[in-house]
Amino acid sequence: MRTSAYAKVNLGLRIRSRDADGYHPLRGVFQSIDWCDDITVEDADDDAMEVPCGGAPEDETNLAWRAVAAARDAGHGARPLRVVLTKRIPSPAGLGGGSADAAAALNLAARRFSVSFDDVRRIAVDLGSDVPFAVVGGTAIVTGRGEFVSPQPDASGFALAVVVPPITLDTASVYRSWDGLDGPRGPEIGANDLPPALRDYAPLANDLYPAAVAIDQAVDEWRAELSSRWGVPVMMTGSGAAMFAYFPTRSEAEDAVAAAPAGAAPARAAEPRSRGGEIVE
Repeated sequence: MRTSAYAKVNLGLRIRSRDADGYHPLRGVFQSIDWCDDITVEDADDDAMEVPCGGAPEDETNLAWRAVAAARDAGHGARPLRVVLTKRIPSPAGLGGGSADAAAALNLAARRFSVSFDDVRRIAVDLGSDVPFAVVGGTAIVTGRGEFVSPQPDASGFALAVVVPPITLDTASVYRSWDGLDGPRGPEIGANDLPPALRDYAPLANDLYPAAVAIDQAVDEWRAELSSRWGVPVMMTGSGAAMFAYFPTRSEAEDAVAAAPAGAAPARAAEPRSRGGEIVE
């Protein structure tokens, strides 16, 4: 069986101080986009995790493999599996590529081993805060530490220009920076600067942005440069450093990507995805 694992952007991300469990409660508007990795799960003589194009580990530390192993255990399976992951989503970037891979692999393995949806949800929460959303995909409001996913009407009628600057940000470090800054609020984008499908969520902001800038000032320099070139507000997704802006059509988003600074790698136009990838037997 094979499927696609779609990246996400945090259209909005609000963070609160750590709770008693040590996690930061969040409230975010999450959106799947058509930038994807490919996952195949099939029977084999021996367990194997393969990443032919690189970009992720080829062992039991791979989040996609951990998802498959957990689903196999939940379904009381024993037969060996081969997992093949073709990476296209850059990581780390705030695009949730590893979580998308885990969710796609989990969905495949759950079908193979007849794992209940309740067990899928439990496994997803254990794997990471972005995985429960990636299991569902589409447009959703996500709360808690990522475990509560409320699907929303599919957002459509716009495209995104997505740019990954040559900046590496560690998620844990960005959260520590946010704590050290006493929980700053991110700059907001108001309804007038959002596509019609998203205006009911306004204002949208990413509270991790000031924390990322505190770690590397180049984050703010890239955002300012992109906004100047594109003439529209630019946001960072997740803990960064990928950035995006809204455009009415894919063609306009492609023109914006072409106008990005030469150091941006990778960069591409993307459109919203309504749900996760279709499973092909």
